[in-house]
Amino acid sequence: MLYEKQPKPLDEQIAQLKSRGLAITDEHYARHYLKNVSYYRLAGYWWPMQEDKINHVFKPHSCFEDVIALYSFDSELRLLVFNAIERIEIGLRTRLINHLAHEFDPWWFENPLIFKSSSAFHANLNVIDRDLKKTKEVFIGEHYRKYHSDSRRPPAWKTLEVVSFGLLSKLYGNLGSDVASKDIIAAELNTVNHTYLRTWLQAISQIRNICAHHGRLWNKNLPGRPKLLPKPPASWVRNVPPVSEHHMLYVHLCCMKYLLDAICPGHRFSRKLTALLAKYPTVDLAALGFPGGWQTEPLWIY
Repeated sequence: MLYEKQPKPLDEQIAQLKSRGLAITDEHYARHYLKNVSYYRLAGYWWPMQEDKINHVFKPHSCFEDVIALYSFDSELRLLVFNAIERIEIGLRTRLINHLAHEFDPWWFENPLIFKSSSAFHANLNVIDRDLKKTKEVFIGEHYRKYHSDSRRPPAWKTLEVVSFGLLSKLYGNLGSDVASKDIIAAELNTVNHTYLRTWLQAISQIRNICAHHGRLWNKNLPGRPKLLPKPPASWVRNVPPVSEHHMLYVHLCCMKYLLDAICPGHRFSRKLTALLAKYPTVDLAALGFPGGWQTEPLWIY
């Protein structure tokens, strides 16, 4: 079967949406968004508004303004989450550099003996080499110029500054179980041991990639599944989301907030999230996995 749909001008896009039951009272407003955001990107936000997803017929009282409100909410949510992940990423990077450099040496990431999987070790080194090659950071270029006779890569405090959060999480996850720093880092982040932290980092790195590529967080089936602690040592939620809801954003936000409490006490993530939700009261929080009364949970109290 060949794909035969042809592109439609903006006026035809608007006419098609109206014919399917989406109320559009201001066509100039709709044309502006369809011109600057695109039909297909916005479709992810009006999809739940359709009662017939085969013929794309909208539910009664569906309107274009609600689609844009949902799109705007998701955009602001993505920025809030990305900022939180940045702090977590820097906190993890700093701990990997410091603890492992002291336990082993500044080139611990080149040591195959401290990692579980040889194939993962070599794959991670290949990514490191790629990142070192493409980076424009002056300190990396200066290092190679000054120490051109040293066959080793720059030390961890230089090299790890130019790699991604995803690579950091893979380095951590591949560390051998007998590496003391692995559990020390987990303990500092109140996740007890590496068994739990590894899954949190993997899930958060995937969400970071979604944010970095301007993907949708609202009503998203997220790929990561964090392994939750049965008795967390720090403030947590009484109403723990069941495993069947771990694909939704709320449980991941809980993990991020928990890590932020350890990494940067005094952060304003809870306040900013509460303010964002208040700004968009029509957003369906159930689509994000938020339970009723979530604001009263010990984890989320300011």
